[in-house]
Amino acid sequence: MSIKALAAKIFARKIYSKTQAWVQKPIETQEKVFQKLIKSATQTSFGKDHYFDQIKTVEDFQKNVPVRDYEDLKPYIEKVVKGEENILWKGKPLYFAKTSGTTSGAKFIPLTKESMPFHIEAARNAILHYVHETGNAEFVDGKMIFLQGSPILTEKYGIKFGRLSGIVAHFVPKYLQKNRMPSWETNCIEDWETKVDAIVDETIKEDMAVISGIPSWVQMYFERLQQKSGGKKIGDIFKNFNLFIYGGVNYEPYRAKFEKMIGRKVDSIELFPASEGFFAYQDSQKEKGMLLLLNSGIFYEFIKADEFFEENPKALTIAEVEIGVNYVLIISTNAGLWRYNIGDTVQFTSVFPHRLIVSGRIKHYISAFGEHVIANEVENAMKEAVASTNIVINEFTVAPQINPSSGLPYHEWFVEFENEPENMDLFAETIDNSMRKQNIYYDDLITGNVLQKVVVTKVSKNGFQDYMKSQGKLGGQNKIPRLSNDRNIADNLTKVI
Repeated sequence: MSIKALAAKIFARKIYSKTQAWVQKPIETQEKVFQKLIKSATQTSFGKDHYFDQIKTVEDFQKNVPVRDYEDLKPYIEKVVKGEENILWKGKPLYFAKTSGTTSGAKFIPLTKESMPFHIEAARNAILHYVHETGNAEFVDGKMIFLQGSPILTEKYGIKFGRLSGIVAHFVPKYLQKNRMPSWETNCIEDWETKVDAIVDETIKEDMAVISGIPSWVQMYFERLQQKSGGKKIGDIFKNFNLFIYGGVNYEPYRAKFEKMIGRKVDSIELFPASEGFFAYQDSQKEKGMLLLLNSGIFYEFIKADEFFEENPKALTIAEVEIGVNYVLIISTNAGLWRYNIGDTVQFTSVFPHRLIVSGRIKHYISAFGEHVIANEVENAMKEAVASTNIVINEFTVAPQINPSSGLPYHEWFVEFENEPENMDLFAETIDNSMRKQNIYYDDLITGNVLQKVVVTKVSKNGFQDYMKSQGKLGGQNKIPRLSNDRNIADNLTKVI
């Protein structure tokens, strides 16, 4: 074992012990975070507008501060973007992470000197927990690749702007710099397809041990590697590749395809990062879910998803959550986001320690007929269908068909197959049965002849990539929503089928 690997094991043990100190005291930990946040922002414009000097309890906070999304918080953020100080948080942020997805275009999420370290530490600690549990540290001697956005930043009013992954690239520890790929020059390439080809050229002869990125874009990297190598398995190209780190989407729909491309199973670590904060990471290979980071400058609240659109829904603290309930995640952070709805829904898999899964997006659901279908349900159904038929899929999304040319309405599943099932009707029936078992509302609609069973529509090879390219969202942190309550994506996909 190398000195570097031994040092990683020692450091991993230290970080594990440090983590357990707050894991064992979740309620007390969150109360300390809450009080520190309120105290730090009392003299900000937002704090004065919402009487932070009078807030003593979470109940006071909830009475004074409404739940907001980006559009609601935008008047404050616009002032910060213009260089004004002490608006949402003391001073000015170090960075603005630029993201997309709102009705008004780009979002600018502040990153402060208090919040930035937690983004870096969380990614590091996820790997160290893996080392501590498995004892596997040899990968630190190999090369590591992180498929991410360009690290080129712009600056205005003393604040730097860029993609979160590009900002984080500036904080790679020195001890990883020699191992990290691709090169800085390649990472700066803006066009995603050009960038992937350059990454392939740089890495194909290297000893890649760790590969990290959103599964859909790592899949594209793997496909280009195989084309370049004459069809070799990824595991033969990179003989020491044994750890895949991912986030952004559920890995399960991609797992069978990845294992086929790699030629063997590899360990994986799931992360739950966002521009708004790094919320959780997989701390165990044995337990389901990701450890919620309660000591990272973020105070969490949870609103039951089926109550979220009611007037004044009850917001719960970490002390009140239950296993298996679908919650909308609400955050208050040391970057100045207050009772902020990031749009993600989560479900707890355990409450001591607090581990969770990302179940979907509060705006990404299907309820055209009151069925309340969420992403976690369609992903579970696809996983079951794939397992029962031994097929491999590349990508999929689901949308309602409210006005079919004939017959009852239905849910349409757009699927890009690597290899198609021998019996497409059986494949669709397996999906439908799984959905009916998971969702009582959907089952009632099928039983009551309001909906017909799911319809599977085949998408041509690279159809999803072509769609994303047509939308200017190829690569980076962009990803296909698992499901939509309208036909916008569906209608565009029909153009590339």
